[in-house]
Amino acid sequence: MAAISWLGVDDLAGRVPTGASVTVQKGDERDVPMALAHALVRRGVRGLHLVTLPTAAYPVSGMMVDLLIGAGCVDSVETSGISLHELGAAPRFVQAVKAGRLKVIDATCPAVYAGLQAGAKGQPFAPLRGLIGSDLLRHRADYRVIDNPYAPGDRIVVVPAINADVAIFHAAKADDEGNVWIGRDRDRLLAAHAAQCVLVTVDARVPGCFFDDEASAAGVIAANHIDGIAVVPGGGVPLTATGQVDLAAVRRYQRAALDDAAFAEYLRREVFARDGQPA
Repeated sequence: MAAISWLGVDDLAGRVPTGASVTVQKGDERDVPMALAHALVRRGVRGLHLVTLPTAAYPVSGMMVDLLIGAGCVDSVETSGISLHELGAAPRFVQAVKAGRLKVIDATCPAVYAGLQAGAKGQPFAPLRGLIGSDLLRHRADYRVIDNPYAPGDRIVVVPAINADVAIFHAAKADDEGNVWIGRDRDRLLAAHAAQCVLVTVDARVPGCFFDDEASAAGVIAANHIDGIAVVPGGGVPLTATGQVDLAAVRRYQRAALDDAAFAEYLRREVFARDGQPA
C-alpha cells in the first residue's frame, strides 16, 4: 500500500480539479470539511458538480454548499435539498437558481443512497421501488422503470451508480498509518468506497493504528481508501468536534449571504484573510 499523503489544507484543495464531481456530507456527524471548502474558494476552483449525501439541509452542510455556490465554485448540484435547516433558506443557492447560474438535478435521499451504494459495490445501477408514481421520474431521464426480472409485471425503478471524482469530508482523527476514524457514521464510508479520490481533513493525527484495537477498528475507513489528509484542528467549524453547531456563526453567514457586498466582505474576512484556518 502506498504511503498516505499528509498535506496542508490548501494543497489538499489543489487535488480537486476544475469540473470535478464531488460528494459532500449532510452535516450531522461532525463531517463537514469547512476549512477545505474555504481552501477551494481560495484556489478559485470552478465548474464543480456537487452531490449532497443525501441532502445539505443541516445548518453547517447547507452553509458550506451555499458558500461554494456563492463563491462561483459550483455549476451544478444533485440534491434532495439545500437549506440552512431551521434557520431557513440558503441565500446564495436561492439567488443562483433564480438567476439561472446553477443547474439543479432533483433527487431523493433514498435515490442518492441507492446510487452511491451501487457505485461503492461496482454495480451499474441499483433498484428502488419508492419513486414509482412520483413527479421525479418526469425530470430524471436517467431513472428507468423496468420489470423486475424475477417477477414480470412487477415494476421497479433503477437508478444509475454514482461514482464521484472526489469525496470530501471531515473526521475527528486519523492514525499514523492514515486510517480515518468515523465512529458509527456509515455515510462517509459509503462515499469513500464510491469515489475515485478521497480527501479528508481531521482534527488530530494520533499515534498507532486503529485496527490494533477491536473497540475502534469497526469505526474506521482504511488508509487504502484515502488519497490525502490534512490535519486542521477545528476544520469543521462551526460544527464542533463534539457535534454541536454554533448557530450564531451560521446566522452571521446567513445575514452576509443575503447581500452581494456583504457576502464579498465575508469571503474577504473569513476565507481569504484566515490563511488556511477555518472561520
